[in-house]
This record gives sequence, structure tokens and C-alpha cells, in this order.
Amino acid sequence: MFLTSFGKKISFNKLVQTGKNMSQNIAKYSQFVMPDHINVVGTLFGGQMIAWIDLAAAKVAHRLLKGSEADGAVTRTIEQVEFKEPVYLGDWVNFTAKIVAAGTTSIHIEVNAYAEGGKSDPRLACSASLVMVSVKKDEKGKYKKHPHGKTII
Repeated sequence: MFLTSFGKKISFNKLVQTGKNMSQNIAKYSQFVMPDHINVVGTLFGGQMIAWIDLAAAKVAHRLLKGSEADGAVTRTIEQVEFKEPVYLGDWVNFTAKIVAAGTTSIHIEVNAYAEGGKSDPRLACSASLVMVSVKKDEKGKYKKHPHGKTII
């Protein structure tokens, strides 16, 4: 069992330890909030935040899968999203995606999004927990789950 920062227990076939090569375990990604990202109450549309979180998770999964036989990773589930603070037009949203566990094909990722305004300090705006699955195209051209063969040391 693995306990996430949300307090949820997760079971994986093979837990891995983090430490040695942190560059493959963490990725950063930033977005600037533009007028087309704003909802009717003047804050960032929640669906836009989720899309950006998915991109941050994809970036760290991509790094992990470099050199593996897998063709890529797809989102299996977004287990939890917690919107903590509003994000406004003109804010930068800075994402930190971290691999916290991995199984044979699964990659468990936690993403934190920090909003930063021109006159405000960075604040934790959103947290999410995702599972991505490594895939490979088969001989029929369809993507199937495929062991990534990676460990995080």
C-alpha cells in the first residue's frame, strides 16, 4: 500500500523508491492565464486547470519513459482534484508534477499548481493525483498497456 498526500491508500504491483535521479521524477510547467481561460465569475475555468494538470503529468511521465519500449503514456484516472484558491486573469500558474509511485505499467503522479499574480506571492491553487499508464502500439496499430520497465531509485 502507498499513502498519497491526500491520505488515500494505493496498491501497486511494484512500488518504487524515489531519490537517485530526481530529474526524471519531477517536471515543471507554467501557463499564463489569458482572457479565454476565464469563467463567468472572473476566475480560471476549472476544466482549463485540469487540462493543464494533465499536461504537467504527461511531461513527467514522458521523462520517465525515455529509453523504454513504451511509445508513451495516457491518463488512466484523475483520482482527486482539489481547488484551493482562485486563479485570476494575468496570473502565472506554475505546476510541479512528481512521480510518487510506479507499477508495471502504471505511473502515479501528484501535481501541485501554484498561482502567482503580479502583486501577490505564489499560492497553492490546486492539487491533483493522477495515474498514467504506459502504452505501445501493437502490430494492428492499436495502443495497448505495455510494461515500462522503469524503476525510480
